[in-house]
Amino acid sequence: MEPNIIDTVTVTGGAIVTDFSVWSLFLRSDIVIKLVMVVLFVASFWSWTIIIDKWLRVRRLEREARRFEESFWSGGSLDELYESYGAKPRDPMSAVFAAAMTEWRRSTERGLSTTVALRTNLQDRIERVMDVTLGREMERIERYMVFLASAGATAPFIGLFGTVWGIMNSFQAIAVAKDTSLAVIAPGLAEALFTTAMGLIVAIPAVAAYNKFSTDMNRYAQRLDGFAAEFTAILSRQLEEAK
Repeated sequence: MEPNIIDTVTVTGGAIVTDFSVWSLFLRSDIVIKLVMVVLFVASFWSWTIIIDKWLRVRRLEREARRFEESFWSGGSLDELYESYGAKPRDPMSAVFAAAMTEWRRSTERGLSTTVALRTNLQDRIERVMDVTLGREMERIERYMVFLASAGATAPFIGLFGTVWGIMNSFQAIAVAKDTSLAVIAPGLAEALFTTAMGLIVAIPAVAAYNKFSTDMNRYAQRLDGFAAEFTAILSRQLEEAK
Protein backbone atom coordinates (compact mmCIF):
# COMPACT_ATOMS: atom_id res chain seq x y z
CA MET A 1 0.00 0.00 0.00
CA GLU A 2 1.46 3.34 -1.01
CA PRO A 3 1.98 5.66 1.98
CA ASN A 4 0.30 9.05 1.88
CA ILE A 5 3.13 11.58 1.94
CA ILE A 6 1.48 14.66 0.47
CA ASP A 7 -0.98 15.00 3.34
CA THR A 8 1.84 15.10 5.88
CA VAL A 9 3.58 18.26 4.67
CA THR A 10 2.73 21.93 4.62
CA VAL A 11 4.47 24.82 2.98
CA THR A 12 5.59 27.64 5.26
CA GLY A 13 7.53 30.56 3.78
CA GLY A 14 8.48 28.49 0.76
CA ALA A 15 9.84 25.61 2.87
CA ILE A 16 8.26 22.20 3.19
CA VAL A 17 7.49 21.42 6.84
CA THR A 18 6.49 17.92 7.92
CA ASP A 19 4.35 17.50 11.04
CA PHE A 20 5.89 14.84 13.30
CA SER A 21 3.42 15.10 16.18
CA VAL A 22 2.08 11.85 17.61
CA TRP A 23 -1.39 12.41 16.20
CA SER A 24 -0.03 13.25 12.74
CA LEU A 25 2.18 10.16 12.79
CA PHE A 26 -0.91 8.09 13.56
CA LEU A 27 -3.11 9.73 10.93
CA ARG A 28 -0.67 9.43 8.05
CA SER A 29 0.35 5.83 8.79
CA ASP A 30 -1.21 2.94 6.92
CA ILE A 31 -3.66 0.45 8.42
CA VAL A 32 -0.96 -1.93 9.67
CA ILE A 33 0.93 0.76 11.58
CA LYS A 34 -2.36 2.12 12.94
CA LEU A 35 -3.26 -1.36 14.19
CA VAL A 36 0.12 -1.76 15.86
CA MET A 37 -0.22 1.62 17.56
CA VAL A 38 -3.75 0.85 18.78
CA VAL A 39 -2.68 -2.54 20.16
CA LEU A 40 0.25 -1.01 22.01
CA PHE A 41 -1.86 1.85 23.34
CA VAL A 42 -4.49 -0.57 24.68
CA ALA A 43 -1.75 -2.76 26.18
CA SER A 44 -0.19 0.28 27.86
CA PHE A 45 -3.53 1.46 29.26
CA TRP A 46 -4.41 -1.99 30.58
CA SER A 47 -0.91 -2.49 32.03
CA TRP A 48 -1.07 0.74 33.97
CA THR A 49 -4.56 -0.13 35.20
CA ILE A 50 -3.23 -3.43 36.55
CA ILE A 51 -0.12 -1.77 38.00
CA ILE A 52 -2.14 0.80 39.94
CA ASP A 53 -4.62 -1.84 41.12
CA LYS A 54 -1.84 -4.20 42.31
CA TRP A 55 0.04 -1.40 44.04
CA LEU A 56 -3.04 -0.37 45.99
CA ARG A 57 -3.96 -4.00 46.75
CA VAL A 58 -0.48 -4.93 48.01
CA ARG A 59 -0.49 -1.95 50.34
CA ARG A 60 -3.94 -2.84 51.62
CA LEU A 61 -2.99 -6.50 52.14
CA GLU A 62 0.07 -5.56 54.15
CA ARG A 63 -1.96 -3.15 56.26
CA GLU A 64 -4.75 -5.67 56.91
CA ALA A 65 -2.28 -8.47 57.66
CA ARG A 66 -0.45 -6.31 60.18
CA ARG A 67 -3.76 -5.38 61.83
CA PHE A 68 -4.89 -9.02 62.02
CA GLU A 69 -1.57 -10.22 63.41
CA GLU A 70 -1.77 -7.61 66.15
CA SER A 71 -5.23 -8.88 67.09
CA PHE A 72 -4.18 -12.53 66.83
CA TRP A 73 -1.09 -12.19 69.01
CA SER A 74 -2.70 -9.83 71.51
CA GLY A 75 -3.51 -12.76 73.80
CA GLY A 76 -7.27 -12.57 73.31
CA SER A 77 -9.62 -15.48 72.80
CA LEU A 78 -9.54 -17.23 69.44
CA ASP A 79 -13.32 -17.59 69.60
CA GLU A 80 -13.75 -13.83 70.00
CA LEU A 81 -11.38 -13.22 67.13
CA TYR A 82 -13.34 -15.70 65.04
CA GLU A 83 -16.57 -13.85 65.82
CA SER A 84 -14.94 -10.68 64.50
CA TYR A 85 -13.44 -12.13 61.31
CA GLY A 86 -15.22 -15.42 60.68
CA ALA A 87 -18.35 -14.13 58.97
CA LYS A 88 -16.55 -11.82 56.54
CA PRO A 89 -12.75 -12.14 56.35
CA ARG A 90 -11.10 -8.90 55.30
CA ASP A 91 -7.89 -10.30 53.87
CA PRO A 92 -6.27 -13.65 52.97
CA MET A 93 -4.72 -14.10 56.40
CA SER A 94 -8.04 -13.71 58.20
CA ALA A 95 -9.62 -15.97 55.55
CA VAL A 96 -7.10 -18.72 56.37
CA PHE A 97 -7.79 -18.26 60.06
CA ALA A 98 -11.57 -18.32 59.55
CA ALA A 99 -11.41 -21.48 57.42
CA ALA A 100 -9.35 -23.30 60.05
CA MET A 101 -11.56 -22.15 62.92
CA THR A 102 -14.71 -23.15 61.04
CA GLU A 103 -13.38 -26.69 60.59
CA TRP A 104 -12.18 -26.74 64.20
CA ARG A 105 -15.56 -25.72 65.59
CA ARG A 106 -17.49 -28.02 63.30
CA SER A 107 -15.41 -31.02 64.34
CA THR A 108 -15.09 -30.34 68.05
CA GLU A 109 -18.81 -29.65 68.42
CA ARG A 110 -19.44 -33.16 67.09
CA GLY A 111 -17.00 -34.64 69.56
CA LEU A 112 -14.55 -35.82 66.91
CA SER A 113 -11.48 -35.13 69.03
CA THR A 114 -12.10 -37.84 71.59
CA THR A 115 -9.62 -40.36 70.16
CA VAL A 116 -6.05 -40.07 68.95
CA ALA A 117 -6.94 -41.14 65.42
CA LEU A 118 -9.78 -38.67 65.15
CA ARG A 119 -7.64 -35.90 66.56
CA THR A 120 -5.00 -36.66 63.94
CA ASN A 121 -7.61 -36.63 61.20
CA LEU A 122 -8.93 -33.33 62.48
CA GLN A 123 -5.48 -31.78 62.38
CA ASP A 124 -4.95 -33.07 58.84
CA ARG A 125 -8.29 -31.62 57.72
CA ILE A 126 -7.48 -28.25 59.24
CA GLU A 127 -4.13 -28.17 57.45
CA ARG A 128 -5.77 -29.08 54.13
CA VAL A 129 -8.45 -26.43 54.60
CA MET A 130 -5.82 -23.78 55.26
CA ASP A 131 -3.75 -24.90 52.25
CA VAL A 132 -6.79 -24.76 49.95
CA THR A 133 -7.83 -21.36 51.27
CA LEU A 134 -4.29 -20.00 50.99
CA GLY A 135 -4.01 -21.22 47.39
CA ARG A 136 -7.36 -19.72 46.45
CA GLU A 137 -6.53 -16.36 48.01
CA MET A 138 -3.10 -16.20 46.34
CA GLU A 139 -4.71 -17.02 43.01
CA ARG A 140 -6.96 -13.99 43.43
CA ILE A 141 -4.04 -11.77 44.39
CA GLU A 142 -1.96 -12.89 41.40
CA ARG A 143 -4.78 -12.41 38.89
CA TYR A 144 -3.75 -10.49 35.75
CA MET A 145 -0.05 -10.84 36.57
CA VAL A 146 0.25 -13.01 33.47
CA PHE A 147 -0.83 -10.04 31.36
CA LEU A 148 2.00 -7.91 32.75
CA ALA A 149 4.50 -10.66 31.95
CA SER A 150 3.07 -11.12 28.46
CA ALA A 151 3.03 -7.39 27.76
CA GLY A 152 6.62 -7.02 28.90
CA ALA A 153 7.73 -9.91 26.72
CA THR A 154 5.76 -9.23 23.53
CA ALA A 155 5.37 -5.43 23.32
CA PRO A 156 8.94 -4.81 22.03
CA PHE A 157 8.41 -7.38 19.27
CA ILE A 158 5.07 -5.83 18.29
CA GLY A 159 6.81 -2.46 18.12
CA LEU A 160 9.64 -4.02 16.12
CA PHE A 161 7.11 -5.38 13.65
CA GLY A 162 5.75 -1.85 13.20
CA THR A 163 9.31 -0.63 12.72
CA VAL A 164 10.01 -3.14 9.98
CA TRP A 165 6.74 -2.30 8.28
CA GLY A 166 7.47 1.44 8.45
CA ILE A 167 10.92 0.94 6.93
CA MET A 168 9.33 -1.04 4.13
CA ASN A 169 6.99 1.89 3.52
CA SER A 170 9.99 4.24 3.42
CA PHE A 171 11.67 2.14 0.75
CA GLN A 172 8.41 2.07 -1.19
CA ALA A 173 8.18 5.87 -0.97
CA ILE A 174 11.73 6.15 -2.28
CA ALA A 175 10.88 3.89 -5.20
CA VAL A 176 7.72 5.85 -6.05
CA ALA A 177 9.31 9.30 -5.69
CA LYS A 178 12.68 8.22 -7.10
CA ASP A 179 14.21 10.50 -4.51
CA THR A 180 16.38 9.65 -1.50
CA SER A 181 16.06 13.03 0.17
CA LEU A 182 15.26 13.26 3.87
CA ALA A 183 11.83 14.73 3.12
CA VAL A 184 10.85 11.48 1.42
CA ILE A 185 12.46 9.08 3.91
CA ALA A 186 11.72 10.89 7.18
CA PRO A 187 7.93 10.29 7.48
CA GLY A 188 8.21 6.52 7.12
CA LEU A 189 11.20 6.33 9.45
CA ALA A 190 9.38 8.44 12.03
CA GLU A 191 6.43 6.06 11.98
CA ALA A 192 8.78 3.10 12.25
CA LEU A 193 10.74 4.46 15.19
CA PHE A 194 7.57 5.61 16.93
CA THR A 195 6.19 2.07 17.08
CA THR A 196 9.49 0.89 18.58
CA ALA A 197 9.26 3.61 21.20
CA MET A 198 5.67 2.65 22.00
CA GLY A 199 6.69 -0.98 22.42
CA LEU A 200 9.37 0.01 24.93
CA ILE A 201 6.96 2.35 26.74
CA VAL A 202 4.66 -0.63 27.25
CA ALA A 203 7.33 -3.21 28.09
CA ILE A 204 9.55 -1.35 30.56
CA PRO A 205 6.87 -0.48 33.17
CA ALA A 206 5.22 -3.89 32.73
CA VAL A 207 8.46 -5.80 33.36
CA ALA A 208 9.48 -3.59 36.28
CA ALA A 209 6.04 -3.86 37.89
CA TYR A 210 5.86 -7.62 37.32
CA ASN A 211 9.22 -8.16 39.04
CA LYS A 212 8.31 -5.95 41.98
CA PHE A 213 4.83 -7.38 42.52
CA SER A 214 6.10 -10.94 42.11
CA THR A 215 8.62 -10.30 44.88
CA ASP A 216 5.97 -8.68 47.10
CA MET A 217 3.50 -11.51 46.52
CA ASN A 218 6.08 -14.20 47.18
CA ARG A 219 6.98 -12.49 50.42
CA TYR A 220 3.29 -12.24 51.33
CA ALA A 221 2.74 -15.92 50.49
CA GLN A 222 5.62 -16.84 52.82
CA ARG A 223 4.00 -14.70 55.49
CA LEU A 224 0.74 -16.63 55.06
CA ASP A 225 2.60 -19.94 55.16
CA GLY A 226 4.30 -18.90 58.39
CA PHE A 227 1.02 -17.89 59.96
CA ALA A 228 -0.64 -21.16 58.89
CA ALA A 229 2.22 -23.17 60.41
CA GLU A 230 2.05 -21.24 63.68
CA PHE A 231 -1.72 -21.52 63.88
CA THR A 232 -1.50 -25.26 63.18
CA ALA A 233 0.93 -25.60 66.09
CA ILE A 234 -1.46 -23.71 68.37
CA LEU A 235 -4.39 -25.95 67.45
CA SER A 236 -2.19 -29.03 67.83
CA ARG A 237 -1.32 -28.00 71.39
CA GLN A 238 -4.98 -27.47 72.17
CA LEU A 239 -5.77 -30.95 70.84
CA GLU A 240 -3.07 -32.42 73.05
CA GLU A 241 -4.47 -30.59 76.09
CA ALA A 242 -7.92 -31.99 75.27
CA LYS A 243 -6.73 -35.61 75.70
